[in-house]
Amino acid sequence: MAQPFSPGSAAKHSRLRGAAEVDSICPYCAVGCAQKVYVKAGRIIDIEGSYASPVNEGTLCPKGANTYQLVANADRITEVRYRAPYSDHWETRPLEWALDRIAQRLVEARERDFVERNAAGDVCNNLPTVGCLGGATLDNEENYLIKKLFNGGLGIVSIENQARI
Repeated sequence: MAQPFSPGSAAKHSRLRGAAEVDSICPYCAVGCAQKVYVKAGRIIDIEGSYASPVNEGTLCPKGANTYQLVANADRITEVRYRAPYSDHWETRPLEWALDRIAQRLVEARERDFVERNAAGDVCNNLPTVGCLGGATLDNEENYLIKKLFNGGLGIVSIENQARI
């Protein structure tokens, strides 16, 4: 026997129908809650907790539950903003300019402040005027590379991660 559904009701379906499901990790803290990211036509359409994870079993904290806002928020800044010293306004700058500026300032600081030996003559090889703050979204491999570059290569001693603070 036919069901009494209107054509509009019969045509309704989940907005996730036809979306690719991609496994991911919540970017906020060091817990590592698993997430499912749903992608359709090259755009993220939803993010939710993964029930397959023994860490969070499909649940997410309030911040993790709002991860979708990282990519979908209309107020998200997607360009480099720069405020010159003593300026009263922000300027939009190209990403290449910002990366070159950061590299230039780091080289200048290392040339100016690098300590090869302390007052007692012991080898230090450190740069005490620069620090590095990583983020909770970094995985083990990225943290390893940061430690190797900043500590071993540049001599930066103060390396911290916001997930530990």
